[in-house]
Amino acid sequence: MTKFSELNLDPDVLKAVAEAGYEQPTPIQEGAIPPALEGRDVLGIAQTGTGKTASFTLPMITRLATGRARARMPRSLVLAPTRELAAQVAENFDVYAKYTKLTKALLIGGVSFGEQDKLIDRGVDVLIATPGRLLDHFERGKLLLTGVQIMVVDEADRMLDMGFIPDIERIFQLTPFTRQTLFFSATMAPEIERITNTFLHAPARVEVARQATTSDTITQKLVQITPPRKDQAAKAKRELLRALIQAEGEACTNAIIFCNRKVDVDIVAKSLKTHGFDAAPIHGDLEQSQRMRTLDDFREGKLQLLVASDVAARGLDIPAVSHVFNYDLPSHAEDYVHRIGRTGRAGRKGTAYSIATPADDKYLSQIEHLVKIEIPRTETPEGFTLSEAAHREPKQYEDKERRGGGRGRGRERDKDRDRDRDRDRERRRPEPAAAAVVEAEAPIPLPEAPRREERRERHRGRDRDDGPVVVGMGDHVPDFLLRSFRPSKPVEEVAEDVSEPSEA
Repeated sequence: MTKFSELNLDPDVLKAVAEAGYEQPTPIQEGAIPPALEGRDVLGIAQTGTGKTASFTLPMITRLATGRARARMPRSLVLAPTRELAAQVAENFDVYAKYTKLTKALLIGGVSFGEQDKLIDRGVDVLIATPGRLLDHFERGKLLLTGVQIMVVDEADRMLDMGFIPDIERIFQLTPFTRQTLFFSATMAPEIERITNTFLHAPARVEVARQATTSDTITQKLVQITPPRKDQAAKAKRELLRALIQAEGEACTNAIIFCNRKVDVDIVAKSLKTHGFDAAPIHGDLEQSQRMRTLDDFREGKLQLLVASDVAARGLDIPAVSHVFNYDLPSHAEDYVHRIGRTGRAGRKGTAYSIATPADDKYLSQIEHLVKIEIPRTETPEGFTLSEAAHREPKQYEDKERRGGGRGRGRERDKDRDRDRDRDRERRRPEPAAAAVVEAEAPIPLPEAPRREERRERHRGRDRDDGPVVVGMGDHVPDFLLRSFRPSKPVEEVAEDVSEPSEA
């Protein structure tokens, strides 16, 4: 059997690998490292948990042992779909390159640009990044990719699921045509095959297992449940999840619980903590510091249950996970392989439970078609029964009914309440009072409103010298409107008075 010492790796790399406790490479490492050391492009296809990270990290360190990094021009580039996976690649690089002088920088979201800019300005040999943050630095003019000699795309199928393929294509175009490309994926979707045909040059194809197969070290179980009410399916699944964890007892040293939606991650984690379980959530909406702290606690054994979205389903190297629980069946069949691949790693035994309702039949058939096996069915834990709360109408619907916002009877109550309100308003309305006769306070009585003929005559210019007519002022007219502004003297006399010079 092949050993690492037979793969022509750098002596400093071999020393670090030996200290890490590895002697024999995995099949993907044995197949990918030799062509990578020769400078050829590599297309690696292997299921998760088979050691793909070392397949590109070890030859990269060996090839970069000679040379020098320049400011803002990394010599190699590693692209990862998530922050956690990028951070894990950086940790592996630190382990394998500790006896070399190579430098690295980690570009992920949740970290200030300033600290990352300082590392890039000093020059780095290996740049590990997520596609979005890498392009952010490039567009700010802080990074040049013309010096990249080796480019690695890890978990390419996850890149496709997360919508990163346009970014990957753009990054490929920003790097030199003469670069070496190492491309790794668990599955080969048509879009990924198109990219490899476009950007890889005569790659060495290394496929160590059938696409999307599950490991033999994982015991798979499927528990089917029919909720008494469709609107209480989530509650029934939470109760069953707690029963499964309790039934495993001490065998469940730690576990990852996968949910499809971030909101369900928070709800399930809160429910488990409420019932006395040691659980914490992790998903993309949490702060990066909190996500890393939660992962560190889980790795170190300080946390038993990690409730996660698919952001944690790919590439996280936590070797001693005893159980995986699929609270939700994934909508993409490939995600099932990656989820349960978090357990049963490095030859260890693992158990994967999946909870399914009748609404999941479509997803279940897709998963079984992909993995080419029928997932073994198992009964619910002995003595498990759903609580009375799972048979009742959800509380939010009861609150809506109480507030009159529910359907059916709630609408009828709204109509009755509006009808009663209108009736009370009519009853409280006062009787119309008799019109009060108020004498005008003006010194001159108001004229009667002119008739149509009189208004027509006045419009033609007649009766212009008549007294002022005020219409529409109610029963009171201000005094200043009734005052006469005509001069007391004839206009000719006023003009003579003004023209005479003053004796003063």
